[in-house]
Amino acid sequence: MNTARGSSSATQPANGLPSAGTKGMPRARREEQILAAAMDEFGRHGHASASMAAIAGRVGVTKPMLYTYFGSKDGLYLACLERVAPRLVTAIEEAMTYEGPAAKTPHRVLSAVFGVLEEQRGAWFVLYDRTLRPGTDLHAAAQRHRRTIDDLAAAGTADLLRGHGNEDPLDADALKHVWTGTVGALVGWWTSHPDRSAQDMAARCARLLTAIRG
Repeated sequence: MNTARGSSSATQPANGLPSAGTKGMPRARREEQILAAAMDEFGRHGHASASMAAIAGRVGVTKPMLYTYFGSKDGLYLACLERVAPRLVTAIEEAMTYEGPAAKTPHRVLSAVFGVLEEQRGAWFVLYDRTLRPGTDLHAAAQRHRRTIDDLAAAGTADLLRGHGNEDPLDADALKHVWTGTVGALVGWWTSHPDRSAQDMAARCARLLTAIRG
């Protein structure tokens, strides 16, 4: 997710997100700024604890402007979710269908995920937000996207085991859970090491996967 740049009169706050004046900003660019700030806020604190005032402050607008653009806190979260989830799904699908050795698929998928999250790593935690209350529309929307990624993980791990002559569905299900947990843990580790690029992480994971395979 590329963070949009502010106008020439914008200031750059300490958090690195662009600030903009209240006038003369094209709507599309303003939305980009708001979404960038919101993605970071939701990713860091979860929907339940995220502050609309903090998001507005990061962009340099008023809270009412956020509601004018997105209707509500829920609407803003959904806009963030719908931005990151399809990009992740597309990237994972492309990595899985790439014509190459099946043994390389896990690394291709990880590299694809890191590439999508390069500019805003917290976006992963927008999709996997544990503060969403079950039974709500927000939880259902996130679950729908998670299921799509989960289905891709299930297909990929089953194919990997099948390549080794293992057709056990329970083994495949167990490996799927190991894989999804591993991806989340790696993104979490990466988030705590902001100086590491997506390329760095891809190279690191290549080494780790090689070590694991022995």
